[in-house]
Amino acid sequence: MPYVSLAIILPFISTVIAVVYSVLSRPHWDPRGRHCYITGGSTGLGLALAILLTKRGADVSIVARNEENLKRAMAQLEAVRVNPNQILKAYSFSLGTQKAAVDALEAASLAHGGQTPDAVFLCAGKATPGFFIDETEESMRKGMDNTYWLSAWSALAASKRMVRTRTSNGKIVFVSSLLGYFGMIGYSTYSPGKHAIRGLAETLRQELLLCSIDVHLYMPGTMYSPGYEEENKTKPELVRKIEESDEGLSPERAAEGLYQGVRTGEFHITDTLLADIFRTSTRGASPYGSNILKDLLFGFLGTIALPLWRRSVDKQVIAHREAHAKYLTSKMAEIVE
Repeated sequence: MPYVSLAIILPFISTVIAVVYSVLSRPHWDPRGRHCYITGGSTGLGLALAILLTKRGADVSIVARNEENLKRAMAQLEAVRVNPNQILKAYSFSLGTQKAAVDALEAASLAHGGQTPDAVFLCAGKATPGFFIDETEESMRKGMDNTYWLSAWSALAASKRMVRTRTSNGKIVFVSSLLGYFGMIGYSTYSPGKHAIRGLAETLRQELLLCSIDVHLYMPGTMYSPGYEEENKTKPELVRKIEESDEGLSPERAAEGLYQGVRTGEFHITDTLLADIFRTSTRGASPYGSNILKDLLFGFLGTIALPLWRRSVDKQVIAHREAHAKYLTSKMAEIVE
């Protein structure tokens, strides 16, 4: 019997030691002197990340639609550059098509002698909360355009270019959301796209191992950014109430969490307790984080905490039925097939 126990335990212990050693011995990514390309780089998370990477000596290209926002963002980047040789550029593109994504990436590469960016950060995106019954075909399609396709087109352009130019140890970094782990009332045009981003990132993580290209996936919670202020213009009161307990993140704190995850080589990047619990509870076949024991603990906590959390949210929704019935009555003429 003792021999059977040892036969089971020893391989497990050796595996844990091997994994821990490989993580501890893995060199950390250093952005200094590397070209970092950031979509949605003029405001919010994208701008905060651009500032952080500039401070760490990276060459930074930011892409967004609004030229005035880009000018203001560039002034902030110039103010924190650490050496005169850093290449800091801004490009105005709407990245909603494959051609636009390719054109933007080509423009950014041109300033670097045609070399492909070392790291591509896909921060562009937008949420427009509301009730599903109020949506239209146009708003549903726009929801996927502003979440999934906005990232997918740039990811495809970056993947093709990195492979074609044999970019050594390139990085593609997706930004999803906690709502890429679960769905919640009010986000029927947003959460599906964030789930799709997770699916794409998990697929590419494995495929691009063939080409020595790293893929990362950041899953932030509520972020107090200009985009959040826009969300609140359409957000139902019930959704606001459910979100009251969420402390939220500043763009700067989120950028730091994202950067640290990329720096240490994490695939699923989470930087809050709630995000860690959702990540480990919905991990599927995704790799563990660098601290396996912590992940196992969070996964265990999730089996207890998440059902309780779900029931509390459901209770709030059910309590809102009477008020919602009045809302539906006022909207009945607009609810058409």
